[in-house]
Amino acid sequence: MAFAALTAQVLEFRDQRNWAQFHSLRNLIVSLNLEAGELLELTQWKSDTDMAAMVASGEAQEALRDECADVLIYLLLIAENAGIDLEDAARAKLLKNAAKYPVEVSYGSSRKYAPATVDKADRES
Repeated sequence: MAFAALTAQVLEFRDQRNWAQFHSLRNLIVSLNLEAGELLELTQWKSDTDMAAMVASGEAQEALRDECADVLIYLLLIAENAGIDLEDAARAKLLKNAAKYPVEVSYGSSRKYAPATVDKADRES
C-alpha cells in the first residue's frame, strides 16, 4: 500500500476518535520516540541469536510487528502534519547518502562518516 493511502487510513482512524486535537507536531515527535523506545525494549538484553529466534516466533514477531507499525503510524502523522512527502524525502535522502558514502570508500566499512573523496594512492592500496 502506498504511503498516501495508508496515511489516509491513519487520518480517518484519528479523526473518528477526535484525536487530532492532541496531535501537535511536538506531541507526535515525542510519541514517535516513545514508540521507538518500546521497539528498542524488545531487544534489551538479547543477543543476535535471541533476536533471530524472536522473529521466528509467532508471538514475539507479532510484538515486533506491532511496535514497528506504531512507529510507522506516528511517522506518517508527523509527515502529514509537517507537509512532508515521505517517499520524496526518502528518495532525496538516499541521493544525499550516496554522495556522502560513495561505494568506493564506504564498501564494507561501518564508519559513520566516510570521507567524500579518496586520494588515488588510497584507492590503489
